[in-house]
Amino acid sequence: MILFDAMSARALSSATISFGLVSVPVQLFTTNQSSASVSFHLLHKKDHGRLKQQYVCQKDGELVPRDDMVKGYEFAKDQYVVFTPEELKALEETPNETVEIREFVPGAQVERIYLEKAYYLGPSKGGERAYHLLAEALRQTGRVAVGKYAARGRQYLVMVRPIDGGLVMEQLRYAQEVKPFSEVPVGEANVKAPELKLAVQLIEQAATDTFTPQAYEDEAQNRVREQIAKKVEGQEISAAPAPQPQAKIIDLMDALKQSLAQGAERKPPKRAEKVAAEDGEAPATAAKPKKKARKVS
Repeated sequence: MILFDAMSARALSSATISFGLVSVPVQLFTTNQSSASVSFHLLHKKDHGRLKQQYVCQKDGELVPRDDMVKGYEFAKDQYVVFTPEELKALEETPNETVEIREFVPGAQVERIYLEKAYYLGPSKGGERAYHLLAEALRQTGRVAVGKYAARGRQYLVMVRPIDGGLVMEQLRYAQEVKPFSEVPVGEANVKAPELKLAVQLIEQAATDTFTPQAYEDEAQNRVREQIAKKVEGQEISAAPAPQPQAKIIDLMDALKQSLAQGAERKPPKRAEKVAAEDGEAPATAAKPKKKARKVS
């Protein structure tokens, strides 16, 4: 269940989900963990002072202060129409802080290619009942809510779906913002039955029934953090040794067979273990004893 700690999670903004005559007041929270990535700053080599961004005119090479900047739209090559701040303001979409639901569609119908970013939604004070009602209704129907949301001068296409014990709002790209896959050249090739059989076996060998994101870590970021810690302590750091190039396997069947063999060495196939258990045989690896469940009072 999603829990929002008042000390660690601060709402970005508030909104109201509207469908029919039902209103659900919500708060938007970021899904990003800001401390998860490592960032570096640009410094002056001489005295390590932080650098600030400046703008230079491409025509005369002059440094342009912010007060002398205007915004323009390029309607032809090197030809611009300039807009005043008032005109730019008039072009912006009026924010209404309402997520207007237009339809409810099966969740599987929304391709992940449309996803741009996501926000956790938490109920505003007094909206808990309607919030959990919407979350449970979406969960039972297997549908998601699709609608429009105006904020920051733009109108967004959004999708609201249930997650754990709450809701998440995903900002979607409009259809005209997504290139059709038909533009991607894929060529043609005949899939041979023996190769397909081995490929399916290879997939089944490493198949799991659930996705566990906690099982994956950004090993590259961890290495960078370790190297930074050494640098802070005054130690010298060096580049990691380049991985040795592996011999390329030209034949697809050979590549599939060797991949299956390597997978079998790492971990016995789950299906083989299951079949062995059904036949009364002991699996290749001894199962760990299950821990007794503790009684929760």
